[in-house]
Amino acid sequence: MPGLFEELEDKGFQVEFRSHAKAILSIDFPDVAAELVAALSATTIPVEEIIAGGGGESKGTQRLRRALAALGWRKMTFIVEKRINGVPSEAQSHEVDHVREFGDSQRIALEIEWNNKDPFYDRDLENYKRLHADGAISVGLIVTRGRSLHENMRGLVHRFLDERGIDDLEGLREWGYDPTSRQRKAITDRMSRVRNPVSFRDAFTDKFVSDKFGEATTHWRKLEDRLQRGVGNPCPLVLIGLPDSIVTFDEGKAALVEVEAAEAAQQPAI
Repeated sequence: MPGLFEELEDKGFQVEFRSHAKAILSIDFPDVAAELVAALSATTIPVEEIIAGGGGESKGTQRLRRALAALGWRKMTFIVEKRINGVPSEAQSHEVDHVREFGDSQRIALEIEWNNKDPFYDRDLENYKRLHADGAISVGLIVTRGRSLHENMRGLVHRFLDERGIDDLEGLREWGYDPTSRQRKAITDRMSRVRNPVSFRDAFTDKFVSDKFGEATTHWRKLEDRLQRGVGNPCPLVLIGLPDSIVTFDEGKAALVEVEAAEAAQQPAI
């Protein structure tokens, strides 16, 4: 179907189909694309959430999870049993964060890999391969950091520092981020070295991004590496890369309210 996910592509999202997934979605699951376009088009991540969250899953991606849940994409554990003469001999379980069911036996699976270690792609793709082979799912989707978001993360972080006029570690605290002692030393060392010293903004940006969004995390190129090796094949796949345009800069301190509330909710009661 021409135009499937075209609205997302027009907004800078990367979209790739594997093993006839486009035909399967357009013919058998025409509502899935519209649901995903609606949920993903509304996704924004304030840059303050990236900084305050220290690279962990942003509240923006958590809001995307809730939007998908509201549309019927539920967490599901698949249990596949092997039986001999009707007696279970072994079983494997596969948990998927978001599954959309159609009738009794048709399902679409979706995982969001915002910023995990890249071996999580192996887990997701192998799960999809097994579940598709067993007839449990028709298509597997992965939503991850797209090429522009990964490659421009340094630019986004540096822009945050520039626009907020942050030139020292104390200035970061009011935005919800306090580097570890190891990170502080690395930043200070780069600023004070005799040869080629750098500014605080450059030193912090390089350290923060390399620590939190490095090459060994889940981003588009690492996903492509797996696909080129045939991981997950022949399960039909839809791959969606989040663009750098989803990061916003106009929230200010208001963006920290949700972050602080989430952190408070995780603190143990005294």
